[in-house]
Amino acid sequence: MADPGLAGLGQDPAVFEEFYRRHIDRVTRFVARRVSDPHTAADMTAEVFLAVIDSAHTYRPSAGSQIGWLYGVARNVLAAERRRAAREHRATGRIAGRRLLDADDIARLEERIDAESPGRRTYEAISTLPKGTRAVIELIAVDGLTVSEAAAALGLRPVTARVRLHRARKLLADIQPVNDLAYVKE
Repeated sequence: MADPGLAGLGQDPAVFEEFYRRHIDRVTRFVARRVSDPHTAADMTAEVFLAVIDSAHTYRPSAGSQIGWLYGVARNVLAAERRRAAREHRATGRIAGRRLLDADDIARLEERIDAESPGRRTYEAISTLPKGTRAVIELIAVDGLTVSEAAAALGLRPVTARVRLHRARKLLADIQPVNDLAYVKE
């Protein structure tokens, strides 16, 4: 088949099949050289061809060959996978070292919760807040972060975090005194 561009790749199964058969070996080798696990390599190769279907309209024959464009798509898919794996690794690292609670731990926690009934009412009230406002008040009042630290954790500007903290305090003022709700460390 001549290089007609990729028009119809996403709509015509015959066009996709021909493209796939022509390039599968090259893409598989490209991916396998960059991914150590063969199962992940197979998954990533499949992801490349799914991305090709989605982005076939971006191919411009005047900009280069199909294979050059295809390798660009493959590089983007692999980069996205690396970013996803890095996020997963960071999340796993944050929870590493934590253990499951046994029955004694749970009993002690229940006793402590009962002893802290006013705090429980506050937590219940916090849970009714809008998600963004709740996240700020939890990081500051519960986790003890400063406004700047909470803003950084949430990807917000500090002034936005302060506004959300103010809103949370205002909404929660009749539950517990404001000065106990979230002492702000600057």
